Amino acid sequence: MEVKLSIVILSYNTKELLKECLESIVKYSGEVTLEVIVVDNHSTDGSVEMVLEFKKGNLGKINNLRLIKSEKNLGFAKGNNLAREVVLGKQVLFLNSDTKLHENTLKETVSYLDNHPDCGVVTCKMVLPSGELDKDARRRFPTPLVSVFRFSGFTGRYWYSDMNPNETAEIEVAQGAFFLTRKEILDNVGWFSEEYFLDGEDIDLSFKIHEAGWKIVYDAKAVITHVKKASKKNLNLGLKERLKYKMTGISSMEIFYRKHLWRRYPIFVNLIVIIGIKILKLIRMIKVVLNI
Repeated sequence: MEVKLSIVILSYNTKELLKECLESIVKYSGEVTLEVIVVDNHSTDGSVEMVLEFKKGNLGKINNLRLIKSEKNLGFAKGNNLAREVVLGKQVLFLNSDTKLHENTLKETVSYLDNHPDCGVVTCKMVLPSGELDKDARRRFPTPLVSVFRFSGFTGRYWYSDMNPNETAEIEVAQGAFFLTRKEILDNVGWFSEEYFLDGEDIDLSFKIHEAGWKIVYDAKAVITHVKKASKKNLNLGLKERLKYKMTGISSMEIFYRKHLWRRYPIFVNLIVIIGIKILKLIRMIKVVLNI
């Protein structure tokens, strides 16, 4: 039987949430012919053993379930890319382990991609456990102007506050928690860029796909629940490791800007941006050291 959709789930110490995610896939697996590839990023909480119980059918039946075990925590980009050589589906869905599918989400998004040949990525409406909308589901690229507004407290442009969350629309950045695309596109643009460890990978991949001429769409008819930042919440680390994880988001800003935007702006703008990022890094470092 031909596999239509490959769902790639990267997990790091999110055993219970991953279990709920897989259960939601079991519940709605009849909506599309699929396979599930769980990439475990060297978890120590029994996640691997739990996935093996799914493989045996003891916790729910997923016909095509595979497990890839990493011998160390590779981060988001490298971890997801481990599935690169094994996916069978024409469409690939990167799905966070801290998400739960709702009814018709798979059917709706897969169909949308099928029916819109100019669309390269589909994401969905993401709802937090509190019932609030996850703003990161819809973002604009962090250009200097958008970033200035964001860090000045005027965040509406970055998070599409001008857009009705119940309306399907073209956007710039799809969140990695639910990132559906075509395998041929991933192969053409090089999958996730592995310069990033955590944060920024979805912005980078969205940018590469957008630059290749594809549309990125927020499909409001499809919904998931997103717990958000579950792997980070499970970290119990010393100061050095906490600094590493807490600084990843800001470091990703600099990587993205130097890689994709540096040549688009005059040197004085570039210097202002880099100085601003360095200041943010210093502030973040102080907060981590002082534990505030």
